Amino acid sequence: MSGVVAIVGRPNVGKSTLYNRLVGTRDAIVDDQSGVTRDRHYGQCDWNGIEFTVVDTGGYVEGSDDIFESAIRKQVLIALSEADVILFVTDVRVGVTDQDEQFVTVLRRAGKPVLVVVNKVDTSSLHMESSVFYGFGFAELFNIAAISGSGTGDMLDRVVELLQEAGKAKDAGEGLQDDIPKFCVIGKPNVGKSTFINALLGEERNIVAPVAGTTRDANHTLYNKYDKTFYLIDTAGIRKKANVHEDIEFYSVMRAIGALEKCDVAFVMIDVKEGIGAQDLNIISLALDRKKGIVILINKWDTVEKETNTMRDMEQTIRERMAPFTDVPILFISSIDKTRIHKALETALDVYANLQRRVSTSELNEWLANVIEKHAIPSYGGRQVKIKYMTQLPTKTPVFAFFCNSPNMIRDAYRRYLENELREKYPYTGVPVKFVFKKK
Repeated sequence: MSGVVAIVGRPNVGKSTLYNRLVGTRDAIVDDQSGVTRDRHYGQCDWNGIEFTVVDTGGYVEGSDDIFESAIRKQVLIALSEADVILFVTDVRVGVTDQDEQFVTVLRRAGKPVLVVVNKVDTSSLHMESSVFYGFGFAELFNIAAISGSGTGDMLDRVVELLQEAGKAKDAGEGLQDDIPKFCVIGKPNVGKSTFINALLGEERNIVAPVAGTTRDANHTLYNKYDKTFYLIDTAGIRKKANVHEDIEFYSVMRAIGALEKCDVAFVMIDVKEGIGAQDLNIISLALDRKKGIVILINKWDTVEKETNTMRDMEQTIRERMAPFTDVPILFISSIDKTRIHKALETALDVYANLQRRVSTSELNEWLANVIEKHAIPSYGGRQVKIKYMTQLPTKTPVFAFFCNSPNMIRDAYRRYLENELREKYPYTGVPVKFVFKKK
């Protein structure tokens, strides 16, 4: 299950603090000064094994002439339009304000499930005062203290229930079958995503023009040729936030994230003349965070003057920039000339198979004994770490659980060693692999 949860409200009620609490990072800047969050932040929340996207927004101020507050209003409205669940954050210590009342009208127009989240409720006496927020007319209210996490568990339980309901409705509406692989094409604007899909389908399924941002939405196409069946999802280009001027481009970013959540394998397309840049790495990180299979496509290969080692050198540069996740297929294609586009499909199907690969517990433990014998686990503080056994968890993507006496003492270097050895033994190319170490 996937979905989008938008955190909204007027300035300085603790939205970014709640965002950081839910995603487990400090990506969003937190400050007592109102208006600190001027753009949206996207992150993944995992609640009891259910993952979804959380969007942090700037403070909504109605009727302001301030250029930044005007831009924030537009961004908040876009986030509301794409959200499956809305968390309307308020401040119990300030109470109901005129800005809150004005924003309630906007929330009702959104037509989405709204949970009123009363923040900064960190004493029993404040629980009584929060009842005033029922006056907004929304049925569900949760008292929390975002800074400590108090009360967020009950709130998240309800969020997951609502996302499950929304997910069932979406799946029924889109008619996408679970057992058919879903591939999406993502990348910066104007790298050739729609041209690639049109080349595969042999028809002008998507509008193609040499103007960045032509594709405004995510399109689903069922591919059924040459004994291969899967969905292709074309998305709007993801561009750097500093370069996004049209509101519709913000909307496209949201749709691209939604497409990632729906797909199994992502084609990350890069323009050969531009090479891999920071924004491409951000796109790859988005896919990895959502545990998607990845195939890197270096497009417009027909436009490059080639020397003996051009392909090898570029591939090496890409892998260096992607480190430590380097076990990923990289293909040099031309959507115009249709060079290697069918190879791209075959590779994506291989990655999809890798996503679904299951290894028996007995085979894994035989492998584990060999790799530990080859390179023993370093002791820490005079204590010897012992991994007793491991198993693959019954999850949609590969997750391996290691049971040991002191899981916190296994260092990152040894974890990387285990992952490298696992990838050498079993074909998990293009797939993010997760290791979980538990005390036993």
